[in-house]
Parts: sequence; structure tokens; C-alpha cells
Amino acid sequence: MDKLNENARERKQIKLGEIDTGPILVALLLGFIAVAIFVILRKRSSGRKDFLLTGLSESGKSAIFMQLIHGKFPATFTSIKENVGDYQAGSASTRLVDIPGHYRVRDKCLELYKHRAKGIVFVVDSVTAHKDIRDVADFLYTILSDSATQPCSVLVLCNKQDQTTAKSAQVIKSLLESELHTVRDTRSRKLQSVGDEDSSKTITLGKPGRDFEFSHIAQNIQFAEASAKDTQLSPLTDWLARLL
Repeated sequence: MDKLNENARERKQIKLGEIDTGPILVALLLGFIAVAIFVILRKRSSGRKDFLLTGLSESGKSAIFMQLIHGKFPATFTSIKENVGDYQAGSASTRLVDIPGHYRVRDKCLELYKHRAKGIVFVVDSVTAHKDIRDVADFLYTILSDSATQPCSVLVLCNKQDQTTAKSAQVIKSLLESELHTVRDTRSRKLQSVGDEDSSKTITLGKPGRDFEFSHIAQNIQFAEASAKDTQLSPLTDWLARLL
């Protein structure tokens, strides 16, 4: 009986020694890599806490900023440099940055804050959107195609809905999709013809060979209507609360 037990133990030892540890080591290594990637991405995302108010001049960005930060609507307010304030939503808070809309200063300001942005609010003047659609689409394309803004959630806020001639968010979305298609083609041809040192920092939006649609973009892009003048900003504040 003792001999049988000894033989059984020897067989078990042989079987344990024959186990291929290669797959186990590979699995452990892959698990370590996955954890490391998760930690790195979490650290990067944790550095993104700001929310940027962007858009053309006279779109109402600064008025929205004043309403959210100071609770008042300014008679006239044209910013030539960024406005920064702390926004409180319940127990959560964040930094709100109003980027100037003038083309001579907005790119420089955007460059300063885009790497810390968690969300971007792109404000559109719903009254003049049809007339200014080329400039609106060009600036929006610049923001969306920047590799630094890819982690950001984006809200296209159609402001000045208190005015009777204001276009709805759905109309503005359709206008932008049509114009963004043109902007994309123009910029793609420019890059192909002259080359661009910054081309590696930009992303071609949408699906090549197809009409541009916001649904073709991986980013979380939403549309909403608002009125800074009438303090109708709940779509914006609700959006901020969800992301904080």
C-alpha cells in the first residue's frame, strides 16, 4: 500500500513538472500591461478638468460665461482675452474658460487650454448662423480635427433662441454638416498639394468619400438650444453636471 501511494505521488510530481508555464507567464505579462495602460490613461484623463466656451465673436459666449459665473447678463461684453472662472454644480466644481472669438487671438488662447479641456462648448449665434455658416464651420472643424481635443465631449450650443429669427438646433446641425463637408474637402486638397508640418496633429473628420455627418465622428457631440439673455441655460448646465 505504501508503495502504491509513493508511485502516485511520483506521478503527480511528474505531471506538475510537465506543466507548460509559458501561457501563464504571457497571461501575467498581458495583465500587467493592461493595468499599466489603464493607470496611464486615467492619469491623463484626470488632468483634463477645464470646460472651454468657444465660438465666433458675438455668438454670446461671454454672456453665457457671465451668467454661469456671476449670475448676470451684461449689456455689452466683448472679450479680447480669455475669461476664467470657477463654476460650481452642487458639490462638484470645475474651471470654465471663455476663449475669445476673434480670429486673431482665439487660436493662441485655444492652444493654451485645449490640453486640459474635458469638454468644449461651441456657441453658435442662431440668428446669424446661416449668414456666417462658412466661418462657423471652419472654426468648428479646426477644433474637432485637432488631435488634442479628441478626448473632449462637445456641446454645440445654439444661442439666442429668444429671438424670433433664430434657427433651431436641428437646422443649424444640417447647415453645419453641409458646410463641414466642403471645409473637409478644401483642407484635404490643401494638405495634398502643399504639405503641412502640422498634418500629423490633425484628423480628417468623417468617412472618406461620403457626405459629412456628425454621426460619423467618434467624439461625443451633442446639440442644444439656449438663450443667455433669458437665462435659458438648463441644457448647458445639465450637460456640465453629467460630466462633472
